[in-house]
Amino acid sequence: MTPAQKRPFLPFARMAALALGLLPTLAAAESLRELYDAARAYDATYLAARALYDSAQYRVGQAEALNKPNVGLTANATRTDVDVPATVSQGVTIPNTAGHRYTNRVDAGVNATQSLYNRTNSVVIEQARRAYEAAQSDLETAEQDLIVRVAQAYFDVLAAQDTLSAAQAGKTAIAEQLASAKRNFEVGTATITDTREAQARFDLATAGVISGENDLLTKRILLFQLVGRAGVTPKPLAAPVILPEVAPSDVNVWVNAADQQHPLVRRSRVALDIAKLETQRARAAEGPTVDLVGSVGTLHATGTNTPTPGTTSSAVVGLQLRMPLYTGGLTQNRIKETLSLEDKALNDLEASRRGVAQGTRVVFWGLQSGRAQVSALEAAESSSKLALEATQLGYRVGVRVNIDVLNAQTQLFTTQRDLARARYDVVVNGLRLRQASGQLRPEDVDAVNALLER
Repeated sequence: MTPAQKRPFLPFARMAALALGLLPTLAAAESLRELYDAARAYDATYLAARALYDSAQYRVGQAEALNKPNVGLTANATRTDVDVPATVSQGVTIPNTAGHRYTNRVDAGVNATQSLYNRTNSVVIEQARRAYEAAQSDLETAEQDLIVRVAQAYFDVLAAQDTLSAAQAGKTAIAEQLASAKRNFEVGTATITDTREAQARFDLATAGVISGENDLLTKRILLFQLVGRAGVTPKPLAAPVILPEVAPSDVNVWVNAADQQHPLVRRSRVALDIAKLETQRARAAEGPTVDLVGSVGTLHATGTNTPTPGTTSSAVVGLQLRMPLYTGGLTQNRIKETLSLEDKALNDLEASRRGVAQGTRVVFWGLQSGRAQVSALEAAESSSKLALEATQLGYRVGVRVNIDVLNAQTQLFTTQRDLARARYDVVVNGLRLRQASGQLRPEDVDAVNALLER
């Protein structure tokens, strides 16, 4: 394709790059809170959990209707036609007995039923209310998961930007070292080996830049898909970076909080309560039920075949008792089944508590390790800068060779990249710790926002 043929495609390529955030835009950088609010209104997984939570309250209303009056209207309209043959008695036809007769009937009534005593209904209502609490726990789980997913995607983009910046800076430094090696070879103060080593490092750095650009593009696409916006630019951490302390510093405090507050544990407790209520429901099937029933109706009948044409009204009020006497073992086996399901729910609760406690400890010690790693990398960064300066000075005076400078540069850029990544991991793991202990709230996003540039 000639340059003239390529030219029409340039605007489209630029637009695509702008859409993916590859080129600078006029849009201001956005904070984690802004992108979280956007994701909260866009993420399909969270919105599905929200809709499921909203539906749970209507199931409570359906259950509560069992103890409320049930009123229905019935109406019927019928016409009956009868052809009557003539009556014959002792061979003599009786006149005026044959002919066509009909009856028109219109009746309407209102029937009402009110439960006075039904233990099953009371248990069903309580189960629905407990299920609503479980839905609340599920929504909290979805909200906490969304916070962590947005934070992870946010800092993944920043980490990819830092990795690309380090790769580009390394490439630039290696390019300068390559040019120096070529000049020294031309004047005879260095061997071709230095030039070839620098060229190899430059080619490797070029590949690293390409890989970094692709990784940044991928991370941005993931963030865009999560928040429903294209071209967003996350704000970086404010310099100097000061990471918050882990408070409280006792892992057992976090574990105890998780045992009481974690949505999964609370949901398992609710599931155990529902299982116990199901046993009560099964036992209630053996007991009586009492209903208040009543009806009011009117009947209007006309026609030649109607004994008493006219309109009649009626009203009925009474009590209705139902008492099962024999169910063929249905109720007894249902009770045994629910008792076994109670045992299952109890063990599920214990498994949730153990899993949450273990997860909290793992995240806590991972966060502590990450903070220690940040401190070590900060010290390593300072040492690497001093080592690079000393190596460059030694190279200029002839006591160090080109490969020493290249190694020192690579060590510094690698350390800076790892330090940035470790800082982001500490911030995200701080949110994960609160999630693991069941304490993560949208307000915690504001605490992370305080660490970002204004």
